[in-house]
Amino acid sequence: MILKDLYIDRQWSLFLDRDGVINRKLENDYVKSIDEFEFTAGALQAMRILSEIFGHIFIVTNQQGIHKGIMSVKELDMIHRYMQKKIIDGGGRITKIYHSPYLEEEKHPTRKPSTGMGEQALQDYPGVDFKKSLMVGDSMSDMEFGKNLEMFTVGIGEKDLVQDPAVDFAFGSLYDFAVELVKKANQ
Repeated sequence: MILKDLYIDRQWSLFLDRDGVINRKLENDYVKSIDEFEFTAGALQAMRILSEIFGHIFIVTNQQGIHKGIMSVKELDMIHRYMQKKIIDGGGRITKIYHSPYLEEEKHPTRKPSTGMGEQALQDYPGVDFKKSLMVGDSMSDMEFGKNLEMFTVGIGEKDLVQDPAVDFAFGSLYDFAVELVKKANQ
C-alpha cells in the first residue's frame, strides 16, 4: 500500500504523538516547561499543511511525568497552550489535546498503547472514523495504539520503528510526511 491509495480528505482524522513528533524529545527526561519545549524541524509548517488536509487533528500524549511528580497538570497545560498558540500563529490548528498522566506499569486504559485517548476523541467528536484516521508517532506504543483502533500508522524517525510490520508508512519527520501528502494530493 502507498499513501496515495488512501484518498485522504476532510473526513479523515489525524492523531499525533507529541514528544519526538511535534517537539524534540528529551532523552531520559520530560519536557517540563515552555523553556524546554522545542518544535522539531519543520513541525510548524507541517501543522499548517496538515490542517488544510484533515478534518480533525488530535494530539494523544503519554505524560507519566505528572504521576511521577516531576511536573504538574498546570505546567503541562501551560506547555500545551504555548504549543497551540505557536501552531495557530503558524496557520495550523489542533482540534483537541488528550494526555494520560499515568505510569507505564499501571497499564491505565488511557495510556497508549491502550485506546482510551482515542475513545475519548470519538466520544467528544462522534464523526471520527478510525478507519479514516492516521496515527503518527515515534514509538511502538503509538503504532500499537493506532492498530488497536484500526487506524493507519505512520512511524516517524527511528529506523527500528519504521521496519516494523505495525508501521504502514514511515518518514523521517512530521514535515516529510506532510510534504508527501501534498505531493500525493497534486498527482
